[in-house]
Amino acid sequence: MKVALVHDYLNEYGGAEKVLEALSKIWPEAPIYTAFTVPGSSATKAFEGRKVITSWFGLLPFYERLYSPLRFLIPWIWGSLDFSGYDLIITSASWYVTKGLGKRFGVKEICYCHTPPRWLYGYETSINWQRYWPVRVYALIVGHFLRMHDFEQAQKVDIFVANSKNVASRIRKFYRRECVVIYPPVECKSVRAGGYKRKDYYLIVSRIVGGKGLELAIEAAGKYGFELKIAGERAGYSNKFLISNYSNYSNIEFLGRVSEEEKYRLMAGAKAFLALAKNEDFGITPVEAMTCGTPVIAFDGGGYRETVVNKKTGLLFDDYSVEGLGKAMKDFNKLKWNETEIKKWAGRFSEERFKKEMLQLVERSME
Repeated sequence: MKVALVHDYLNEYGGAEKVLEALSKIWPEAPIYTAFTVPGSSATKAFEGRKVITSWFGLLPFYERLYSPLRFLIPWIWGSLDFSGYDLIITSASWYVTKGLGKRFGVKEICYCHTPPRWLYGYETSINWQRYWPVRVYALIVGHFLRMHDFEQAQKVDIFVANSKNVASRIRKFYRRECVVIYPPVECKSVRAGGYKRKDYYLIVSRIVGGKGLELAIEAAGKYGFELKIAGERAGYSNKFLISNYSNYSNIEFLGRVSEEEKYRLMAGAKAFLALAKNEDFGITPVEAMTCGTPVIAFDGGGYRETVVNKKTGLLFDDYSVEGLGKAMKDFNKLKWNETEIKKWAGRFSEERFKKEMLQLVERSME
């Protein structure tokens, strides 16, 4: 069976790219089609050695800066790629309307949907940080037409896979399609076995973009004085704002992008992991923290409701404010946490489970 993988684009490395990496391990011979790559970027480096096929968009001058304002070209970007000759394409879809690509070639398509594009359906994204109203108006106008295109493309997908029940509800709402839920893969590492001691800092691992709740954590750290470490790639419109305004706080440390090994060491040493997006699609990093036995303090919304068991693997809070987070931390410190139970729960999201469920789905779909 000849398989092709399709992904939005290769720039920053986040949860969607982790899923693509897992898919590429399951089908190592499958080429990766994408709108464009950014040479030297973290996502592009992750797929060095793989056959990556890009569209014509990457030939445009300054394309790496223009892919957002030129989003109206999305239908023509994907329409330029040829998927004839494949038996199956698996699309990894979120931001760039990466779906509905196989129908005109008579090729079956499974769409692993991280979320319907957040910017199309009113969910918070880094665009909320743009200061200039003409940019926001432009996005609204273009979004109107791309919503229609997105819905049309969704009807061409043979099978939808959602990365969470949260996203499954969005697929039903916006696309009127049913889907199966297969949770993303999480690498289960046990670095605590090496004797890495837990310290007194709180940790966030996230790209430095809007919509991740970073500003809430930083404001709370400024008010209550707890030690906060933030690890993640500096990207998006919020980068300069956050770092320039809060980098002088002695109890707040921006670590930048860290290696996988260092990330897990930070998680293993943290008092708690903070997950503060208002409506996270799924949220891989909180589960990664739990594989280290580290409990999570998370906002009670989105995918966190599926990954955090309240008062067992973490604490959920519903008052999205500095005071609300402060109270959650106070309540958190009153509870006792069982690292073994936390790790056991996180094991439900393993890579092996993801591989098994994806292979079973493909086998059923190709019968």
